[in-house]
Amino acid sequence: MKNRILYTLQLADNALIYGHRLSEWCGHGPVLEQDIALTNISLDFLGQARGFYQHAANLFNALPLAEKQGMFLSVALEEKVKKGENIDEDDLAYLRDGWDFRNLLITEQPNGDWATTVARAFYFDTFNHLYYTQLQKSNDLQLAAVAEKSLKEVTYHKRWSSEWVIRLGDGTQESHEKMQAALNDLWPFTGEMFRMTDVEQEMADGKTGVDAAALHSQWKQDIVSIIDEATLQLPEGTRLQDGGKDVRHSEHLGYILAELQFIQRAYPGMEW
Repeated sequence: MKNRILYTLQLADNALIYGHRLSEWCGHGPVLEQDIALTNISLDFLGQARGFYQHAANLFNALPLAEKQGMFLSVALEEKVKKGENIDEDDLAYLRDGWDFRNLLITEQPNGDWATTVARAFYFDTFNHLYYTQLQKSNDLQLAAVAEKSLKEVTYHKRWSSEWVIRLGDGTQESHEKMQAALNDLWPFTGEMFRMTDVEQEMADGKTGVDAAALHSQWKQDIVSIIDEATLQLPEGTRLQDGGKDVRHSEHLGYILAELQFIQRAYPGMEW
């Protein structure tokens, strides 16, 4: 059960951190239409995060006390466990510390310019579409339900980012160069999406999770078709980065959590 909780938290963390990153574009988009589009996409990811976090909380609350203790490094969460209190989705989002988060490194990378945001979305959205398609088959009915509900949103996300890659890549010389540079810069973070951890492998073997490694070939085929149409080049030969799934993060996650968790940390228990 512990690994099922950790697996669910990994899915939730991806959605929360990436959704928060996209929300930073609110009020700063290049044009009003795309400002609204990215804000709505960020809300989609926050909705996915809620579904996964609440499921993880329910699984955690059902554990015997002895199995709950020590699962999180967060002092605040451990205090709640010692008191015998249940946790909820907000506790998992706001009270865990950076060394408890399992999100992919690509989701925490800065927005950069418009091309950088598009490239990050393109890589991650294409992966998400394949991943959620398979997660619908999970024998964990709640995971399958979140995936099924989210797939319509993710399908739109993939179309949105792909269209922008084509628009920028096959646009002006400047937009072409910026789009190629962004694809090159973010390419090292794509390998982690397909590297299976022990937790993921156990979940995949048990038909609860997805074999991400098996998605790589289709993912690459999908992105190559868009990159070719955009008259761009597929980045190759770059050393790939990982660590997020193993709770080893870039410095960017700390800044995200400082902003995301500030109110709850400063005023514990506050509710809207």
